[in-house]
Amino acid sequence: MKQKNEQIHTTRLLTYLLIGLIGVLGLVCLYYGSSVAPGSRRYDDTDSRLDGSDPVFGGFSRNRDLVDLLDEQGYYLEVPKSIPICDMKYSELIPCLDRNLIYQLKLKPNLTVMEHYERHCPPPERRYNCLIPPPKGYKIPIRWPASRDEVWKANIPHTHLAEEKSDQHWMVVDGEKIKFPGGGTHFHYGADKYIVGLAQMLKFPGDKLNNGGHIRNVLDVGCGVASFGAYLLHHDIIAMSLAPNDVHENQIQFALERGIPSTLGVLGTKRLPYPSRSFELAHCSRCRIDWLQRDGILLLELDRLLRPGGYFAYSSPEAYEQDPENRKIWNAMYSLLKRMCWKVVAKRGQTVMWSKPLSNSCYLKRDPGTLPPLCNSSDDPDASWNVSMKACITPYSARMHKERWSGLLPWPQRLTAAPPRLEEIGVSSEEFHEDTKIWHFRVIEYWKQMKSVIQKNSIRNVMDMNSNLGGFATALKDKDVWVMNVASVKMSARLKIIYDRGLIGTVHDWCEAFSTYPRTYDLLHAWAVFSEIKERGCSPEDFLIEMDRILRPDGFVIIRDKHSVINYIQKFITALRWDGWLSEVEPRADALTGGEERVLIARKKLWTDGFMTM
Repeated sequence: MKQKNEQIHTTRLLTYLLIGLIGVLGLVCLYYGSSVAPGSRRYDDTDSRLDGSDPVFGGFSRNRDLVDLLDEQGYYLEVPKSIPICDMKYSELIPCLDRNLIYQLKLKPNLTVMEHYERHCPPPERRYNCLIPPPKGYKIPIRWPASRDEVWKANIPHTHLAEEKSDQHWMVVDGEKIKFPGGGTHFHYGADKYIVGLAQMLKFPGDKLNNGGHIRNVLDVGCGVASFGAYLLHHDIIAMSLAPNDVHENQIQFALERGIPSTLGVLGTKRLPYPSRSFELAHCSRCRIDWLQRDGILLLELDRLLRPGGYFAYSSPEAYEQDPENRKIWNAMYSLLKRMCWKVVAKRGQTVMWSKPLSNSCYLKRDPGTLPPLCNSSDDPDASWNVSMKACITPYSARMHKERWSGLLPWPQRLTAAPPRLEEIGVSSEEFHEDTKIWHFRVIEYWKQMKSVIQKNSIRNVMDMNSNLGGFATALKDKDVWVMNVASVKMSARLKIIYDRGLIGTVHDWCEAFSTYPRTYDLLHAWAVFSEIKERGCSPEDFLIEMDRILRPDGFVIIRDKHSVINYIQKFITALRWDGWLSEVEPRADALTGGEERVLIARKKLWTDGFMTM
């Protein structure tokens, strides 16, 4: 009897163990089965995207509940010890500005309106799940301010611009370096002299283009290698230097390698991702834009972006050549801008300077039916993400301060003063100042964490991936850096506050790749970005790979998020090669803290051809 009971007990024990084992195997099979299901990211043999590498993350982002369940029960999924390296031909990949993708997806963009230079992002199943390699011979970039004038040729091994623009002094190849004399298509003798000339045209005191701090934000369209923006920095003016990834495809890459604020973008069919009334001055120096197309829609986009009384500096043959063709273009442009209530305030040599009206009074005096019309009152002039341009004039709101520059204080006072447009987003001046104080303390703590590894001038290009009111960038005001402030689509209304503080930024959806070249930022700051991505059902792993793509070797990431998020990211640090230096702390709680947070700071290693350089 006793032996029989023992047999029954043993049988039951084996049964329970077998059921448990089947359950675990079932969960694992469910997970790995879904990783190759339709709609998950896949390796495309015909496209040879990974050149023989297997996909790493598969469907992780689509099995978040399973991952959490297994973590809770102690069944930790094996995180890859390494992530595949993309083929070297992808070393300059910009996923959402990849013209090969347009051909592969058989898209048919309208070339006459530059749609092929606008964003076209790959669907989830065609996204790269490999790390972008640096080019052969890549070196840590030359540090600012020396980088303004020279970069390593190996880092951007393209010399066609130096040859094509040799007579305009854009850039010169000199051994292992590419040097930038400061010239441009319309300022062969240097951007510094050209800038003084613009100030003289406007009769600004002391020939200073910043006009006592009243000119701070500039939009430079068709900027070339951004030498105009580079030399504006000396005048306490920051330019958003903008150019497409066109036949001069590496111009913005050179600009960012030099440490100059710049971004990829085009005046095509979509609004630029900036709020209305963001810039005091727009600039076009031989930018080769047809301003008269589609009823002047591109000039109307500039009108949306300029502040009341803002200027448009236009250096182009139409402004000075006397042949019939250029005279015809000039007359048509003059007529259009006159109907938009713009005025010529100065004209000298090859440059004309226009100014935008200060109020709605001129618009109201136009004859009925005058084109272009005023925009509908229901149109939101600040909506800019994936919004089509409109061929209409954006009038000023009744509440707006009808005075030059929207009633903003001069720079640098405007950086910390509460701007008038705070009321439009429902933020009080008290909340604004409290936010500034909190970020001042937070940045001090960040730098204390990094003080043992950070070197002088080792950080120049900074991105705040969730900029809120611009407190993080404001706290860096005494450091020789510039910050690309990124507002999420749902928080895009706050980007106007960034510009009103005299900073720059853009709207972006982090479920997609950013419009920049690989290896362009020294520091990425991600506050609660991963939590938002997870809530929206997007892939944190895709975002990690995107962060790695735009981060320079030796660069830093600062990730501030929930405990669970930081714990999850920690599993990928080695595979990403972000373990050059590592620090994790639990920060002091403040008014912005949403539950328990941790701060993870990691440094990316320099590696080439799949091998890490220690």
